[in-house]
Amino acid sequence: MAQVKIKPTTTSLSELDMPLERDGFCRSVIRELSGLLQDVVGLEEAEGFISVVGQNIGHEINDSYKKVLKVDKLNHEQICQVLEDLKARIQGEFYVVEADENRIVFGNRLCPFAEKVVDRPSLCMMTSNVFGTIAAENAGYAKVELQKTIAQGDSGCQVVVYLQDTAEAQAAEGREYFQTGD
Repeated sequence: MAQVKIKPTTTSLSELDMPLERDGFCRSVIRELSGLLQDVVGLEEAEGFISVVGQNIGHEINDSYKKVLKVDKLNHEQICQVLEDLKARIQGEFYVVEADENRIVFGNRLCPFAEKVVDRPSLCMMTSNVFGTIAAENAGYAKVELQKTIAQGDSGCQVVVYLQDTAEAQAAEGREYFQTGD
């Protein structure tokens, strides 16, 4: 067998302008996993699997915020601030459009999954479940309606978090969440 000599390069591979880094790689892995789930078990079942992950993460994030805020329960204003802040920390651009005692309406210009969310609506269950879990654990009830999503081709997202089981909440298309703690 003939030996092949590798010609040394003058440029280190680490110096190349290569679009590969941890965040992008992780988002690509999540995109491919969610796409595989959607293709193999269908959108509804894929959303179910991702919902479980979102719920677990929602509990973890809720506990972390309550700990740093030194409270047993977030009040209405804190729920708004926490939901907005957590998305900012993971590089989403969610903002409160309007809020009252019954609901919070969020807009969003940038998904934390960036371009990897396109055609992956099952990934929106992360937002639904994290928001729903945090809101329900503190308000006792939540229903999350994903009115517009980047995943489905909208230019931004509009997410409504209902904090009370009103007629308006009942009429909305969305997922309900209930308090599991004390």
